[in-house]
Amino acid sequence: MHRFLSEDSLRTLARNLSETYEVCVPVETEKGGVYARLDSLSDDTFTPGRVRAVDPLKAFFFKPREYVAEGFESNAPKRNGRPLCAVGVKACDLKGFRVQDFVFDSADFVDPFYVAAREEILLIACDCTCAIETCFCTAFDEKPFPQSDFDIALSPVDGGFLVETGSEKGEAVVAKHSDLFEECRPEHLETRERNRETVTHAVDQNLADKGIPRQDALDSCMERHRESPLWQEEAERCVECGACNTICPTCHCFLLNDQGNEARLVRFRSWDSCLMKDFARVAGGGNPRGHLPERLRNRFEKKFWYFPRVAGIYACTGCGRCVSACPAKIDIREVMRKLANHVHQR
Repeated sequence: MHRFLSEDSLRTLARNLSETYEVCVPVETEKGGVYARLDSLSDDTFTPGRVRAVDPLKAFFFKPREYVAEGFESNAPKRNGRPLCAVGVKACDLKGFRVQDFVFDSADFVDPFYVAAREEILLIACDCTCAIETCFCTAFDEKPFPQSDFDIALSPVDGGFLVETGSEKGEAVVAKHSDLFEECRPEHLETRERNRETVTHAVDQNLADKGIPRQDALDSCMERHRESPLWQEEAERCVECGACNTICPTCHCFLLNDQGNEARLVRFRSWDSCLMKDFARVAGGGNPRGHLPERLRNRFEKKFWYFPRVAGIYACTGCGRCVSACPAKIDIREVMRKLANHVHQR
C-alpha cells in the first residue's frame, strides 16, 4: 500500500522518531552528502534525495573501532543508547547488507554486535534523484532506487514523497504516525516512475560513456587474468592508504588487538585493509601476499570471483565511492573494462 508524505510531515516524523531513535539524516556539504544527527542541527533542514552519502552506511553497523570484550568474559558487552534511524539511505548501501549479512550473520558464524545493530535500526530509504559521474550501480543489475532491505522507502514527488513500506517495523511506524500520511494519488505513482526512469537512464549513460561492462561480462575474468600484468600496472600507482576498503559498503575485513595493563585487559576490533602490507602476515612472519600487486588483485578477486561463487552476489554496489576516494586515481570501472575486454589477456 502506497501513501503520501509532505515535506513538512517528513520533518515532523523525524522529530517524533527522535524520541525513540537516534535519527541520522543526510545534509549537503561542500564535499557531498553526509549523515548528521538530527538533534545536532540548528533546524530540521535535510535532503533525503540526491545520491548516496560520502560515508558508507556500514559504519553504523560495523564500527571502524569497536570495544568487544574485557578480560576473559564470554558475554558480549551490550550497546548503550537509543537505536539508530537512518533517513535517506540509498539502494547501493542497501545492497551492501547482502554481503555484510553473509559475513556476519550466516549459518557458520553470527556476530552479536552486527546482528543487534541490524535488528534495532530503522531504515528509511530514498530514491536517488540524480546521478553523479561515479555512479554505475546498473552494471550490477541494481537500480538507483530501493527495492528491498528497507523498512520505509521514500520517492520524491511534487510537494513531498510517495511512501512504501518494506517490513512490519515500517508498517508499525506508519500506523503509529498515521495522522502525518495522506492518500496516494495516481499522479504520484506516475511521477515516481518517470523520475526513476530518468535517473536509471543517467546511470546507464555513465556505463555507455565509459565503456563500463555489466556483471555478466565479468564471469570467469578473474580466473583468466589472475597472472595478468594489469595488477602490476595498477599497483605502481597504489599508495596503500586503504581508502578504497574503508569507504566501500561491502568490505568487511577486521583485526583484533588487545590493550591492557596490570588491572585490565581489553579487546578491540578495528577495520583492516587488504591493501596494507601486513594484512595477510601471520605470527611467524610469513606473508602469502607480501607484494602489493597480489594484495590489489585480492580486492578484485573477492568482489568479482569469490562472492559470486559462494554467496551468489557481486560484492560491488556501483556506488563509486572508491573512485572518488583513491588518491592514486585507480578506477575500479577501468579495471572492470580491461578485464572484460581481455586487454591484458595472459
